[in-house]
Amino acid sequence: MSMLNRSTTRPRPLRAVAAAAAAASLLLLAACGPGGPTAPEGQASSGPDLSAFHDQSLDWGTCEGVATNEADAALFANPDLECATAEVPIDYSQPDGDTGRIAMLRLPASGEREGSLLVNPGGPGGSGNNFVAALVDLWQANPVAERYDIVGFDPRGVGATTPRAECFTDQELDEGAGIRIGAVYDITSADEAEYVAERCVEGTGGAERLTSISTMNTVRDMDVMRAALGEEKLTFLGYSYGSELGENYAKTYPENVRAVVIDGAVSPDTTASEFRLSQYVGIQAAFDDLAATCAESPDCVLGPDPDRAVETLHSLVEPLAETPAPTEAGREVSIYDAYIGIIGALYAESNWPNILTALTELEGGRADALLALRDTYFSRGPDGAYGLDYDSNVATRCMDWPTLTPTEQTAFAREIADTVPMFDLDAFTQEYHHECEAWPAGPEEPSDTAPDAEIPPTLVVSVTGDPVTPHEGGVAMARELGASLLTVDGKQHGAYMLGGSTCVDEVVASYLLDLETPKAGTECSLP
Repeated sequence: MSMLNRSTTRPRPLRAVAAAAAAASLLLLAACGPGGPTAPEGQASSGPDLSAFHDQSLDWGTCEGVATNEADAALFANPDLECATAEVPIDYSQPDGDTGRIAMLRLPASGEREGSLLVNPGGPGGSGNNFVAALVDLWQANPVAERYDIVGFDPRGVGATTPRAECFTDQELDEGAGIRIGAVYDITSADEAEYVAERCVEGTGGAERLTSISTMNTVRDMDVMRAALGEEKLTFLGYSYGSELGENYAKTYPENVRAVVIDGAVSPDTTASEFRLSQYVGIQAAFDDLAATCAESPDCVLGPDPDRAVETLHSLVEPLAETPAPTEAGREVSIYDAYIGIIGALYAESNWPNILTALTELEGGRADALLALRDTYFSRGPDGAYGLDYDSNVATRCMDWPTLTPTEQTAFAREIADTVPMFDLDAFTQEYHHECEAWPAGPEEPSDTAPDAEIPPTLVVSVTGDPVTPHEGGVAMARELGASLLTVDGKQHGAYMLGGSTCVDEVVASYLLDLETPKAGTECSLP
């Protein structure tokens, strides 16, 4: 099945606590993985002069007019929040050239201010502005927010930041006419890959702006924000993909690090494809746990035998590959919509009942609950606007990861299906081309230079049953950075503030506020 509806243009593609929508941005499935050069560039004195950007003053004011959708507009109207923009070079090798603006949102410290905590919620493509605003009540009850401004930002390519990656419209995405993710992206020809690239170049304002959207440029932007915030050293909290930002910042600017917390780490020891496969294995493990629990109920939609649950799942969703299911909203649910909704709900054990409800309704011929899961994953609001920026995700990864050949991409889809039974479907195992095949430029070459200063003590938080960033990745990240490791027993993606664990929250707060790292072997659990 081709991803391209040739009669239309195509859309962009592709939790727990009260802020399920915010938590949805923690990770985009198959989007997370080792990104960009992991060795530092440093700030050589002979490099381009960035002083004008570091010395800029941020004009904090109301957040009126900043939001790009109705849901964010309601959140940003909170009078406790302030917004500003930071100017950054499009190309850091040519700081006198074209510039962009990074949209920032802060909750000022409620007590005597000691600094700023910069936050990234994951992705690539997650909005830090939305994440801080959506969790404002939790932040206001958090001791960190007494002494630190909580600062979110929309990374390069996302939300209110410019350049913003613009490939396809929300309307196109609603119509299911664009890039979709099964085991890999549903791009089955060179023409389709070329079409994706052309749309992204045109919508983002040219090849230079599109190819500036990368993990390493976001890391550079973070250092500009640090300086513009008046901070000698950076205090940073990064979830999921944010672990890549934290890791690369610590390696690139070790002398500028005060504290870095990584929650849900992407393993630095694997290739992009290896990590992506590990994600699917984690998702399968979560589904198997769901099936085992479900089997204890006499009328479980997945049946009484957990060993046959995948077969039952396939019988329910495979017909959607040929005939998408209608909904009361007038939109159709494809097999891609069904899978992304199910996968997103598998991120946290507390959401698993919603999967069973959706599959039960689908068995009865209705797909509205599946559509709701899919829309939650994408943070789609009542106005039809998508809060999760997937154009940015693709744009970032095309500048982070090597491009696979069609033979390699096809073989990788088959490897996923052979390893992860959930994905062993004809719809997900075809001949594929890589999404970045026709991108106007490729990733930066990694530097072999070692950090020119020792990385200060950092903290990695890792959940044992994380279905998306496996615990082994947290162990590897802690080893890579020489960081303290907080192991958290539970089944969820993301723990600090998101898991309802006083233990986790206290350990992280002690580190962020007073740089007290936990003793080796410290463990917490999610309720």
